[in-house]
Amino acid sequence: MAEKVGNPSLPPSPVPPRIENMAQRTVLFVLFDGMQSLDVTGPLEVFAGAEQHTPGTYRIRTASLDGAPVRTSSGLTVVPDETLAQTDAPHTLVVPGGQGTRRPDAHLTDWLREHGPRAERLVSVCTGAIRLAEAGLLDGRRVTTHWAYSDKLARDHPAVEVDPDPIYVRDGQVSTSAGVTSGIDLALALVEEDLGRDAALTIARHLVVFLRRPGNQAQFSAQLAAQTARREPLREVQQWITEHPADDLSVETLAARARLSPRHFARAFQTETGMTPGRYVDRVRLEHARRLLEDTSDGIEEISRASGYGTPEGMRRAFVKALGTAPSEYRHRFHPTPAH
Repeated sequence: MAEKVGNPSLPPSPVPPRIENMAQRTVLFVLFDGMQSLDVTGPLEVFAGAEQHTPGTYRIRTASLDGAPVRTSSGLTVVPDETLAQTDAPHTLVVPGGQGTRRPDAHLTDWLREHGPRAERLVSVCTGAIRLAEAGLLDGRRVTTHWAYSDKLARDHPAVEVDPDPIYVRDGQVSTSAGVTSGIDLALALVEEDLGRDAALTIARHLVVFLRRPGNQAQFSAQLAAQTARREPLREVQQWITEHPADDLSVETLAARARLSPRHFARAFQTETGMTPGRYVDRVRLEHARRLLEDTSDGIEEISRASGYGTPEGMRRAFVKALGTAPSEYRHRFHPTPAH
């Protein structure tokens, strides 16, 4: 069944704000066979919600090369508004990823090479960065993409600086995001830039997502980043770390739980999980602290103890090193008013 891409109605403000002295921004989504549907619909819902919240802000268009319906990687058929040849230069040009990016398309590459630089903002979601790189639009830029394809992007396009860790990266007019749902985070960041935090927060709440994950947040959790150990004692240690982040998690203590010598344990843990015990502990503690900051009103000192940092200063250093932001600022991303 073919569908037009749309969005549910956002409950309007009692008196919808109007745009003054600002031209409406055209947001154009490039469609092609094999794209990931959520790469388009996720950001599109954000911009459509912003238009409903603040009428006159965005004009949203979708286009394929020939204007024909496209079939996504999941089998959904999407009907575009127009052909790419019919489109005017957009303010924001969004290129999704998906399985279709694995097949070079010379005609689409040529169109992006010619029209991409005319956009005030050039955006990719997931492996859409591959499409932009093929058109030479990412040379000299710092970018990100889905972690599973970052090595390929860096290998095939050595002039591009690929950072596989953040969920999105903004470098001048070019903004790139990681896998699938991170396109929503990037779109919220762009709306916040255009309309302010309150508008972006309203849209995020309507979509039941957080406003907003910082761009330099890691793409995946400690449990996903690490492999699951093959041997049962090491798997038990991984589970213990996750459930007891505030405990003594030194190599010596963890080795004793696994009934191995510290040296043997450290070597075996890294071999089977892909990271050192210390690195794994750091990630688990950071993730635990993040969840408490996002989901509770507990104080910073209480969270630092519960997450194994001991002191607020220890947690602050860990957050600045890993995320580039202090815990208080991280919490502010999720709570518009101070927690009590």
